[in-house]
Amino acid sequence: MAKFELKKSKDNQFYFSLLANNGQSILKSEMYKTKAACLNGIESVKKNANEPKRFEKKVAKNGKFHFSIKARNGQIIGTSELYDAQAGCDNGVESVMKNAPEATTVIV
Repeated sequence: MAKFELKKSKDNQFYFSLLANNGQSILKSEMYKTKAACLNGIESVKKNANEPKRFEKKVAKNGKFHFSIKARNGQIIGTSELYDAQAGCDNGVESVMKNAPEATTVIV
């Protein structure tokens, strides 16, 4: 089962990663000042993951593909890794849509 891993950084901020069933990172968050804010970010991903319009796909300067998921207010909640092909990016979006709503949260 997919899971969100909530972690604390060396500078005492919090962030999360959404991991697929195979343990591969699908999505990473920005840094949050509090654990509660980070948990709210996770809940926002879960709520917005089933809405295709919340995903924004882009091409980086190096020609690789990536995506972001945004909250209703337009704020970026999480970003993907870089993909060599558009198909990989599309699969990443599908994976977030499929896995995020039911993913558990683990505090590491």
